[in-house]
Amino acid sequence: MIAIWALLAFIASIVFWNAVLKRNIGEAMIVGFVVVGAFAGRDAPKYMWEGFVNSMQEEVTFAGLAFIFMSFILAKTPVLDRLIDILNSFLGRLRGGPIYTSTVAGGMFGAIAHVGASVTAAVGSVTVPWMKRSGVSGELSATVVAGCAGMGVTFPFSATMFILVGSSTVTGMMAADDIIVPLAIAGLWCLGYRLVLSYYLVRKNGLQPIAPEDRIPVKRSLRVGWTSLLLFVPILIPLLLTRGPVAAPIAHYTDLVMSSALSLITWIPVLMILLVLFLGRRHLPKTSTGWWKVLGDAAPQFGVIGITIVAAFSASAVLAKLKLPQQLTAMLESLSAPSWLMAILVGIIIVIIAIPLTASATMASVGPVAVAALVGTGIAAPVAAAAVLVFASTEGASPPSGAPIYVASGIARIDPSKIFMPLLKYYCIPILGIGVLIALGLLPV
Repeated sequence: MIAIWALLAFIASIVFWNAVLKRNIGEAMIVGFVVVGAFAGRDAPKYMWEGFVNSMQEEVTFAGLAFIFMSFILAKTPVLDRLIDILNSFLGRLRGGPIYTSTVAGGMFGAIAHVGASVTAAVGSVTVPWMKRSGVSGELSATVVAGCAGMGVTFPFSATMFILVGSSTVTGMMAADDIIVPLAIAGLWCLGYRLVLSYYLVRKNGLQPIAPEDRIPVKRSLRVGWTSLLLFVPILIPLLLTRGPVAAPIAHYTDLVMSSALSLITWIPVLMILLVLFLGRRHLPKTSTGWWKVLGDAAPQFGVIGITIVAAFSASAVLAKLKLPQQLTAMLESLSAPSWLMAILVGIIIVIIAIPLTASATMASVGPVAVAALVGTGIAAPVAAAAVLVFASTEGASPPSGAPIYVASGIARIDPSKIFMPLLKYYCIPILGIGVLIALGLLPV
């Protein structure tokens, strides 16, 4: 049980350091990492060093910093302003238009890309600045984008789904195809909830349509800023190469599987930075002194976000070394309860596991046992599998370690800790509830 205690201590130390002592989240994550390491005893130096090395090799670490740099470059050019003018010309007359757009885009992109951090990066890079320009706070903007990251897991055909249905335990209870329709419907339930939440957030925060005098006519905004629409190209190119009609011929003629060879979370920010440098070249510094000032202005955000991501992934690696998945699996196997209580317990356990782990890692470690536990109470296997994937989809909204939290915060340039409670309240706990209702048949799939 030492790993379970380590996880609880990790969360408690971060909350105490950040919320009680009012220190920044970067410091709090370092403290949490040290606390977790202490549970390793004599192996602490080895486990902590290996965890640190692993975290430095994580793509999300690079992506979080790359998007911060991109946002600072964009701020020095009129490129994004022109794109936002176009979006406002079309949707500015709607109350909370950017929030609804971000939510729907998260569902659409999630159904294609499936990786939470990729969904956050691709959607957030456009909608977060748009929301802020429309009067939405940075905290709410980041909350909405990070809260939609999990939709990549709740739609077929994610790697997480295949990890679950491909396990010997689950294949013995159902065919792989049996989950496609239940999971698609479960994903629609989750999207529907997020749209209802968007309606509530728009009203709660008193968001208003963009004033008519601030909306540029469509023809003029397109004429002036059409080149800003090219900002979607860095999103579309990797997407088409990895999952579009181009991917199959490439794989056929070169034996190269682009979805494995080309990382969305790495190449989207790289291509966006290159495009912004080109589109904004007239407005960017021409001297090394000017560029040094841009980097100096960005440095504080680089520090906090970078340290936070590295510490989060380092702690996750140590928890894995302490055998957290195995210990939680043993706990699941020992449970014996009626279906309603089992659904709640399984959901809570998976949500807790998804705090330090990704959804894929969560499914690989405890997903099959969780499905078996639900089936043992009389729940149909496809329904149980869909519910378990919904539980795991909270990874993006599970503080303090959800990678999309830090990607969204980096784009919005806010302290990540400020969206911890909103994410728990608006996304993590309600999505847990949706999973329970699906498992019990109260939300049919």
